[in-house]
This record gives sequence, structure tokens and C-alpha cells, in this order.
Amino acid sequence: MPKQTVELTEAEWSIIKAVWENEPCAAPTIQEKLHKHKEWTYSTVRTLMDRMVAKGLLTAEKIRNLTLYRSAITRAQAQKGELLYALKHAFNGALTPMMQCLFDNHNLSADELAELETLIKAKRKRQKVIRKP
Repeated sequence: MPKQTVELTEAEWSIIKAVWENEPCAAPTIQEKLHKHKEWTYSTVRTLMDRMVAKGLLTAEKIRNLTLYRSAITRAQAQKGELLYALKHAFNGALTPMMQCLFDNHNLSADELAELETLIKAKRKRQKVIRKP
């Protein structure tokens, strides 16, 4: 069963993004995809991918002399982990200052603001349902 909340290193983010775009894939494919941005050798990529298998981030299937890798986590799980890490470490768990920082540093369109308002209204509605005896 995949982890619910995960924290990826910068190297793991590079690998998992390439895997998501190419899965199922072999380590040489990932090494080739990342070569422009990372000058990692095949053995470095293979080692990172094998460690990610051990951490439950990737799965590996051996077919003769070829190992095919697939993601064991979704983008949403990885994003959630990254966001919760930032909330915990950069904002001491305080959501309001984090949201203020995002609002101050990101130009939101009218559609994005409306979507956020809808999310807040839905959250309020769910909380009222939960609080009713």
C-alpha cells in the first residue's frame, strides 16, 4: 500500500517526475531524460531508483535482465507531502501565514479566487454538518 504522506528529496523529485512521464520505464531511460539537467551516471540513477523502491516510492519488476520501474505514489501524495513539510517547517504549522505568503507572491486570477472561495465554503459546510448533534 502506498504511503499517504511522503517527503521527497530534490533528487527523488527529479526521478519521480521523469518516471511519471515515462512509466513503466528502465533506469537508462530516466538517466537519459535527466542528463540535460543532471549529469548523473547510470549507476547514480539506478542507485537512487533502487533506494526509492526500498522507501516505497517506486515499484520494480524484473523481466529477464531488465528492471521496469513504476511510481508507487501519486502526484497528489507527493504534493501533499511537500506542502505539509513546508507548513510544518517554514510556517510552524500555521496555515494563515502560509496562505498570506502565497497570496502576496502569486497573482491570482478571478477564476482562481472563485475556486478558492468555493473550497472555503465547502469546508465550512462540512464543518457545520460534523458539529451538528
